[in-house]
Formats: sequence, C-alpha cells, structure tokens
Amino acid sequence: MAHQLSTSNLASSRGPNQPDLETKEIWQARVDLAACFRMAAEYGLEEGICNHFSAVVPGYDDLFIVNPYGYAFRELTASMLLVCDFHGNVVSGNGTPEATAFYIHARIHKNIPRAKAAFHTHMPYATALSMTEGDPLIFAGQTSLKFYGRTAVDRDYNGLALDEREGDRIAAAIGDADIVFMKHHGVMVCGPTIAEAWDDLYYLERACEVQTLALSTGRKVVPVAHEIAEAAYRQMREGDPESARLHLDSIKRVLDRTQPDYAQ
Repeated sequence: MAHQLSTSNLASSRGPNQPDLETKEIWQARVDLAACFRMAAEYGLEEGICNHFSAVVPGYDDLFIVNPYGYAFRELTASMLLVCDFHGNVVSGNGTPEATAFYIHARIHKNIPRAKAAFHTHMPYATALSMTEGDPLIFAGQTSLKFYGRTAVDRDYNGLALDEREGDRIAAAIGDADIVFMKHHGVMVCGPTIAEAWDDLYYLERACEVQTLALSTGRKVVPVAHEIAEAAYRQMREGDPESARLHLDSIKRVLDRTQPDYAQ
C-alpha cells in the first residue's frame, strides 16, 4: 500500500547555503516527534508502514521533519527522521519519505502555514467513521466536544496522493479546520505544535471509539445541544496548549522508562 517516492524527484542537497540543522530546538522537535511515533504504535494508531507524521523545522518554515519510508512507527528514533524541503530535496537523513507522505505533507505545510505539525493515520475508529454516511462525529460525548467546530470532511476521495495536485486538493479541503476526516481513507490532524497535534490525535481516536461503541448498541445516539457543546469546547480550548504539553511530557516519561532509544 505504501509507495516510495521516486528518486528522480529528489535532489541530494539544497545547494551551497546549507541550513544549520544541529540546533537544540531542532533536536527537541525530532525527539518529540519520535515520541509521538512510538506512542502511536503502542496505541495501535498506525497502519503498517503507510502512515506519517511531520513537523515544520524550528527556524525554517520551508523545511519539514518526516518519517522515512519503510519503517514501522515503533522502529523510529529521533536521528532516523528526515528533513525535506517542499521541492523534494532530502536535506538531512538517510532514505526518502513515502510518496504520499511527501505529496500530502509538503503541500499542507506550504499552503497552511499555521499547520506546524501534521499527523496522518488510518487509525481504526476514526477511519471507520470516515466510511459512514453523513458527518463522522455526532458530538454526543464530552471528549468529542474538544473538536466541536474544528473539523472538516474531505468527501472527494481520489485515490493515492502521488502528485502535488492531490496534496493541494487535500490542503484546500482542510481550509480553516484543524482536523479533516478523509472519506474512505483516514484522518489528518494539524496543529500549531507537535504537542497539540499529538493531543488532538489521541483524543480524536478516543472520541471516535466511544461513538462507535454507542452506535453499536442500536439505540439512537443523542448529540449535545449546540449551546452547551460550544461552551464546553471553549472551556476545553482555554487550557489545551498547556494540557497538550503536559500530555506529551507524560508519554516521554513513559518511553524514557520503557523505550529510551526513541530519543537517540
């Protein structure tokens, strides 16, 4: 299912003016992203070697960090991650990104500057709801209200994203949303930080899991009234950046004890 990006689309460098990719901030972004890969694997949010997370390189808005093709999330370490530009150049790292990872993530980061992190998975419950009729989320459970007014649905599934046009189309479908359900495909979560993207990805799958369980009862699932849903969303958003930071710190502490090589 995964497709390697053709080496004919890649250059080995950016030219004579090489960026400084050895800063403390960039290494921390690598470690944080590696932690997200490992914990996503622990929670079963990935699918084989097909899914991908990316983050804009701190200090370089035209570069992004992404996982290399051919590795499961649980194998990845901070030093294994690639740095690419929007033109198909691998600026740092060994290997290439998976083709759809490049064409989707490069165009999202280029076209949506506020998306400093972009996480794409085929996580089971969210993907299942992307396959159903109507809007995926009913907003009946408290956790789902974190996403009230923040979601979009890309209803025009068009096969694999193997060129810039499909990446541009997906970026346009996201619009002002933070989360896009990609019909018949999966989800994309965009965030201003790696921590906030991780927090949203985790709680989105939890919200979708609970809704799927509720639907499985065969009883009508009742949405929360608009006014209450909107108020609850505002309450949650007030503390989200700090809560997300603490959430990411917590998974790194767990990994420091159980899988410390993620930070190598």
